[in-house]
Amino acid sequence: MKKIIALLLTMSLTLVPGSLVMAESEETAQTEAKSEGVMTYEEYAAAELDTEVVIEAYVQAKQSWWEDKATVYAQDEDGAYFLYNMACSEEDYEKLVPGAKIKATGFKSEWSGEVEIVDATFELEDGEYIAPVTDVTELLGKDELIDHQNQFVSFKGLTVEAAGQDEEGNDVAFLYNWDGSGQDGDDLYFKASLDGETYTFTVESYLCDNTTDVYKAVKELELGDKIDMEGFLYWYEGVNPHITAVTEAE
Repeated sequence: MKKIIALLLTMSLTLVPGSLVMAESEETAQTEAKSEGVMTYEEYAAAELDTEVVIEAYVQAKQSWWEDKATVYAQDEDGAYFLYNMACSEEDYEKLVPGAKIKATGFKSEWSGEVEIVDATFELEDGEYIAPVTDVTELLGKDELIDHQNQFVSFKGLTVEAAGQDEEGNDVAFLYNWDGSGQDGDDLYFKASLDGETYTFTVESYLCDNTTDVYKAVKELELGDKIDMEGFLYWYEGVNPHITAVTEAE
């Protein structure tokens, strides 16, 4: 999925631990009315594809930087945005910390179901906001789930299912890449079920590489484990959450 040759990419992971999100949100939520000429989230959502959009939002996580282009998850109180390959110097990329407010101008686009902003430029503004996690467990399998696309969300009480089989034909809890063709350091794909339905989840290696806690946690999953998850509600030919935390279900 939009992978660039690894040698050309400099990864940078900056995520907010889920356990801190609610407290920080209450302390730092300082959202304001949109500036002149800036769309509300409702206006952005209603905009036609391939038209110019201007948004103000707050960085929630950085996915990658390479050749002066950054990919970022951002959110305001009303919705979320995925800014893909936004023009950004390496110096400015370091300033895109969680909570940082940006004004971005680009074009609304769609790729395999994922609505995103492309060819964007941005400027930093004063303000800070960390979005609280939204529990969307009950929306799995429902049309309403897409209304939360790109938001920071949680899934609770799911059961780990077989993601595929190893070379010996044994069921395994995760795969490197969607078809098992990868190796350590590549995306991890795993499956979990709720109420008899099974869903696919991803640890996107540019967002959470193999040194992160979530990458290690997924590699230690066993079939039948009960888990809670947090991550960003990415879309690819259907819901394809990019998971940033996996813990044992309470």
